[in-house]
Amino acid sequence: MTGMTPQDHRECGLALFEAEKSGKQIGLLSQRFPQMDLDDAYAVQDAMLAARDAAGFRRIGWKIGLTSRAMQEALQITTPDSGVLYDDMLFANGASIPADRFIQPRVEAEIAFILKGDLEGANLTREDVLAATDYVAPALELLDTRIIRKDPATGAIRKVTDTISDNAANGGIVLGEGRFDASKTDLRWMGCILKRDGIVEETGLGAGVLDDPVTGIIWLAARIANYGGKLSAGDIVLSGSFIRPVEAPHGSRFVADYGPFGEVRCDFL
Repeated sequence: MTGMTPQDHRECGLALFEAEKSGKQIGLLSQRFPQMDLDDAYAVQDAMLAARDAAGFRRIGWKIGLTSRAMQEALQITTPDSGVLYDDMLFANGASIPADRFIQPRVEAEIAFILKGDLEGANLTREDVLAATDYVAPALELLDTRIIRKDPATGAIRKVTDTISDNAANGGIVLGEGRFDASKTDLRWMGCILKRDGIVEETGLGAGVLDDPVTGIIWLAARIANYGGKLSAGDIVLSGSFIRPVEAPHGSRFVADYGPFGEVRCDFL
């Protein structure tokens, strides 16, 4: 017994979609439904995404989250999570993000996989992922939260079920111009120096993502295979952050220096 009904899933998903449109956060679902589990959370996410589909937004890929040990320990979990990318979430390198676009934006550094072939099933190998990858590119993920991070009355903080319900805190992606052959790139050593307003906030390497960013792609393909889904040619897949999320207040400017792989920039108006 999960403590949530299909109607609960639909209502919560629609509430999250409305929160995104209005810019007004909703309360912690984990408090309202203390027995909700990961299946409930993904069912709420699916309802939110169905509302986005109905509104005419187009799916362009996936994001993998909670891949670092530090983030998993913070939420007391042992597995990543996932969300869906849409066309309105894709920003050009150097973009200026409108002040009203997000509620509480944060920034993470990631390696994006752009696929040229489908990936399906629970027993994929590293070689399968590399063969299906057209190229990898440096990227920034823009996080946002339609659910409050902390309840002001009780002090309760967001749980993983809240994060998953909220499309894995997905907000947007800024994709760098670089295009690199994944099979000829040591992804474990592909990293960046992230600066906010000229100050180094975080540094990290691809190895921070499950020891190899490809591992996350394998995990995601296996997870969605459980529901009859697959990763498709043309998909953009954010493989997971190798730094902590950095707050992005109004007026902040971000530069992610990936060294030989180029820079990814964005400003928050």
